[in-house]
Amino acid sequence: MKARYPHKDPQTIQKILSECRTIAVVGLSSQPEKAGYYVPAYLQSQGYRIIPVNPHLSEALGEKAYASLLDISEAVDLVLIFRRSEAVPPFVDQAIQIGAKAVWMQLGILHPEAAEKARQAGLLVVMNACMLVEHRNRLDQIPR
Repeated sequence: MKARYPHKDPQTIQKILSECRTIAVVGLSSQPEKAGYYVPAYLQSQGYRIIPVNPHLSEALGEKAYASLLDISEAVDLVLIFRRSEAVPPFVDQAIQIGAKAVWMQLGILHPEAAEKARQAGLLVVMNACMLVEHRNRLDQIPR
């Protein structure tokens, strides 16, 4: 069955949640009340490796923070973006450059052109969806 919203395809979401274990979080926040903090904190509590990407932080969630995706020396499966829609394209370009498998634009973030560029480069893409909510909705289907 084809998804009604291709940027929220259930099979794509399931594949990302099941297979992408190392997540670079662009725009990770130091403020616990913001989604850019509590979503990655939740994902970390569920066994995902979180790599903070924020030029204003030196560390977050007990992990070294990086100014850019290009500064990360280990393999990244997923780039999770917590930035305004208009700021997305350079991060998609960097995700492609570092060989990420997928890009996830958090709830409220959409950039169809950047999404298409990522898909053309072979990346899985989700837009305008909360990774925490999607994970909780599929807890019984995700290997740990």
